[in-house]
Amino acid sequence: DRTMPLSRHTGQIPESTWTLGFREMTEPWKGAVGCLGVAVFFAMTIGIISWQALEQPPEEWVLRGRDAGMLWERGRGALLLRALPAGRPVLAIAVGSVPATEPPPPRDRCWHDGGQFCYSWEEDAELRLSLEPPAAPGTECYGVRWSPLRPDVTLKDCFSMANVSWYGGPSIRAQRWPLNGAESPAQPLVSGDLSANPDGFGPVLERYFLGSTGVTVTVAPDVSLLLSLESQQQFCLEMPAGREEPLQYQLCVSADVAAAHRHAARAPAGAARTPPDTALLRSPIWRYHGPEGSAARLRRGLRSLLRRLKRHGLQEGVVALGERGTAVLAAADLVPSERGKRQAPALVEPLELSITLSPYASISSALFLRSLQGGEAAGYWLSRQPRPGGSLIPLLTTWKGQLCARLNVTSEAALGWYLARARRLRQALGATYVAFEGVEGNSFLEQDVPAPAELVGDGYTKVLAAALATLGNDTIISAGTRSSHLPLFVQMSPLLSDWSHAGLKGLIPSMLHYSLLGYNFLIPDAVGGSVAGATPGDPELFVRWLQIVTFLPVMAFGTPPWLCCDAWVVNLTRQCIQRHRDFVVPLLLRYTEEWQSLGYPIFRPAWWLSPTDPVAFTIEDEFLIGDEVLVAPITEKGQTWRDIYLPGEGHLWLDTNTARVFDGGTTLRNYSASLAEVPVFVK
Repeated sequence: DRTMPLSRHTGQIPESTWTLGFREMTEPWKGAVGCLGVAVFFAMTIGIISWQALEQPPEEWVLRGRDAGMLWERGRGALLLRALPAGRPVLAIAVGSVPATEPPPPRDRCWHDGGQFCYSWEEDAELRLSLEPPAAPGTECYGVRWSPLRPDVTLKDCFSMANVSWYGGPSIRAQRWPLNGAESPAQPLVSGDLSANPDGFGPVLERYFLGSTGVTVTVAPDVSLLLSLESQQQFCLEMPAGREEPLQYQLCVSADVAAAHRHAARAPAGAARTPPDTALLRSPIWRYHGPEGSAARLRRGLRSLLRRLKRHGLQEGVVALGERGTAVLAAADLVPSERGKRQAPALVEPLELSITLSPYASISSALFLRSLQGGEAAGYWLSRQPRPGGSLIPLLTTWKGQLCARLNVTSEAALGWYLARARRLRQALGATYVAFEGVEGNSFLEQDVPAPAELVGDGYTKVLAAALATLGNDTIISAGTRSSHLPLFVQMSPLLSDWSHAGLKGLIPSMLHYSLLGYNFLIPDAVGGSVAGATPGDPELFVRWLQIVTFLPVMAFGTPPWLCCDAWVVNLTRQCIQRHRDFVVPLLLRYTEEWQSLGYPIFRPAWWLSPTDPVAFTIEDEFLIGDEVLVAPITEKGQTWRDIYLPGEGHLWLDTNTARVFDGGTTLRNYSASLAEVPVFVK
């Protein structure tokens, strides 16, 4: 009887007497005693529940290593990564599409294995955390794997930007450093052409994210994935709807952001790191924008450009032809007759020539039409998967406004034919360098057509880059993914001719992004920008752009300085080219050796020397060359002063403009820099 505890003081009264007395109670008294019993029962139940809630902490350790551990936060349903022994917060991951309020139990399904934690949300998803073998000393890594338990579950993990600055991932149109200021809806994490899709991801992309708390997030290349960027809030990794595939990635934690990237960079790239032809570092590139209507007009235009370069004392470097100009010359030179082939090297002497190709062929071109005549050439282009017994149908796409087919890089015959054609063309035109545009992007994904297994994600870019590297170390490509170890130059995306982040302000963030991901041998967009912006032909913009490019691997020009500016800018251009050759190139060669052996970026952010200073995490208008030179240019229109952060507490910095010495770990306020000056400090 549940009312028995109430009669504890009557324990010695005979049962019959108690029963008789109860029977003799009036009905109101019986009701009162019953109600009291029910009330006590509910009070005890509520008390027990309240006690359990108070006793259970809001966070619970689910997996602990030696240097870090993972917790489950009950309130918002989040995984937390903390560094030990002090419990320093490293990362918070908001978990999507599973019941956030249902906490994992103290004992999980992998309790017998101290290196794993498993928990299943019934009919939703299963979570498996695992301690991974250490990738490098001082680093601890965790594998995270979500498996859907039904088809309509969308797996989505969001990485907080609260107190964490993030770097890496995809290039974007108006590049930010860190990524926290970027905004992008959920879209496939695949490289793309920013000219064709400004809101998409750019041509240099790795599935690697670096956090200022010393954490890295690395996603396997074979995982189909969407990425969204929510400015100043979070970035999210998400599985596409309807895919019954796991979401899996690896977290690694180190002492600080620089140590985390050093450890990640040391990881084997799959092959030895090899630099491209460093002779190009000493050669300015002059992009040809003259007449291209015929081979004769183009040759006259080239001769005119050479005369002007000679007149202004700039007759050195490389003349770069675009894809259209290359095609015009190819049509004139690649004819059955051998006549004229030996005249080709005189096209731009004494300068060198760079030509441009792409893996696209217009459907109206002779190249494409010949391939439709059957035989082996029919498989030279990407095609839709045919039905049994059906024939191959080329997957048509657009390139530079024309309907085109794209080279089938999964066919050895197609690749062999394409590379042989590139070699013949280079020889026939006497070109030193060959640039390849249109390497980025997934044509199958763009048209929502199933892709062959080897071309899922960024497979096309990876396969084509590896093939183009066999042409030699004087090859330039427009994209990079899982190819930073190859001896290739990477052409940066075009920028607007203005002062915005899509123009000049995006130059240093883009360069830091490329270099962090291992693409140090970049060719920046032409001085002044190559896409018409708000301030075309602005001499001040040209000069400030020139001052930055002086310290980058290659100096490239679209608009020659004599067309945009006064004579003093032409003189400044000559001085900058000389400074680049005498001061910058030796530095680049020295740090190339360090990149080859250790994988460290050649161009480094301020936090490389101040990895625990929050001020350094958001500096996007300064950069280091190696550990010893700091460049802090002006990127604001009309400005002749700026604040300069000198990284590295305990270091001393020599101002190359004034010969004064300053302490590292400090900020110089209102440093003066006239239009003719760029602040440069040597450690």
